[in-house]
Amino acid sequence: MNLKKEIWSESTVEDVATEKSVRIDKPSESEYEKFVGLEHFESGELKIKRFGSTADLNSAMKLFSKGDLLFARRNAYLKRASIANFKGVCSGDAIVIEQNDKLVSEFLVLLFNSSNFWEYAISNAAGTMSKRVKWRDLAKFKFKLPPKDEQEKILSLFLTLEKQIEQTEEQEKNLIALRTKLTTELVCKEAQFGKLLNSDNCKPSSLGAIAKETRENTKTPLDEGIERFVGLEHIEPGNLKIQGWGNVADGTTFTKVFKIGDVLFGRRRAYLKKAAHADFTGICSGDITVLRANSKLILADLLPYYLSADPVFEFAVSNSAGSLSPRAKWRDLSKYEISLPDLKVQEEILETFQLLDANITSNKEQRSTLKKLKHQLLDEILG
Repeated sequence: MNLKKEIWSESTVEDVATEKSVRIDKPSESEYEKFVGLEHFESGELKIKRFGSTADLNSAMKLFSKGDLLFARRNAYLKRASIANFKGVCSGDAIVIEQNDKLVSEFLVLLFNSSNFWEYAISNAAGTMSKRVKWRDLAKFKFKLPPKDEQEKILSLFLTLEKQIEQTEEQEKNLIALRTKLTTELVCKEAQFGKLLNSDNCKPSSLGAIAKETRENTKTPLDEGIERFVGLEHIEPGNLKIQGWGNVADGTTFTKVFKIGDVLFGRRRAYLKKAAHADFTGICSGDITVLRANSKLILADLLPYYLSADPVFEFAVSNSAGSLSPRAKWRDLSKYEISLPDLKVQEEILETFQLLDANITSNKEQRSTLKKLKHQLLDEILG
C-alpha cells in the first residue's frame, strides 16, 4: 500500500471525535432492546458481535447509536474498543464515542486498536482495585491523521481482512453444527449416521457398558511424574481438547488421576456442556468424572463424541442433584441407553469425526493467523 505518511497531519482524538453521554433511566421500558455490557466485548475485535436484552434491565444505562464506538474504560489492559452496528444501551463502564466528518466511516476503531493507543490508554488508567480511563485523558491522545483518500485505502484493507475472518468463523460454526447434529443422532436409541447404521450392525447398549468411571487418586503426583492439573475452567464447551492446565508444582488440592485417552466429563453444572479427551496424564478436580473406554465394545477415540453429545448432557442435567451447584453422578448417567455399532463401522464413524475436527482446527488456525496479521498491519500503518 503506497501511503504518503509525510503529509499526515498532527491530530488528537478530541479533534476527530466526541463523547456521547445520553442517559436512559429505565431501559426495560424504553424503545431499545439490546444491551452491551463489558462481558459482551471481545479483546481486539473491531465490531461488537454479542449483546444482551434490556427486558429485565431497570438501572440507568448509556445510549449508543449505530456506528458509535464503545470503549471499555475499566481494565483497559484487556484492550476492548469496538464499533456497534446497531443501536442500544450500554454499561456505564463503557465510553460512547462518535467520530466526526474528519474521519471516514469506522476509521476511529482502527486507531483505537493500535498498540500506541493502548499503551497510552493503559498508562492513563487510574484507580486502585479496578482502574478506569476517563474521556478527558483519551481525548488528548496524539496521532498522525491521514487525508481522507488514504483513510479509505486503509479502511478498505481492514474491512477485507475482517470479512475473511468472519468467513472462517461462519465456516467453523457450520462445521460445529454438523458435528453436533451427527453426535445427537448417533446417541439415540435408534442411532443414525448417514446410511452407515442398520439393525444388522448395531445392538442395544448403554454408556455404562462402553465406559467405566476410574477412581484412581494420588497424594504425591510429582513423585509419580504427574506435573499438570485440570479444573473445569480448563475445559471449553464444544471443544474436546483440553484448553489449558495448572502446574502441580505451584500447588493444588486435586488428587483424582486421569490418563491419556480418558474422557473428562464436567459433572458439576452439566448444562455448561464440558467434556474433553485427555492427551496427557494428570490430576483433576473432583467436579470432573474420569471415564475410560471399554475397548472390547468401543474405540477409545470415539467415546468422547458419545459423551459430548447434547442428549447426553441433557440427560445429565435432568439427573443432577443439588440446588446451588447441581452435580451429575456416573451411576445415573451410565444408564443412558444407546444403539452401538460394531467396531468396524465405528472406524468409519470415527474417520468422519476426525476429518470434521481437522477442518474445525484448520479454520481456527486460519482465523488466528488473520487476526495476528490484522494487528501487525494496524501497528505498521497507524502505530
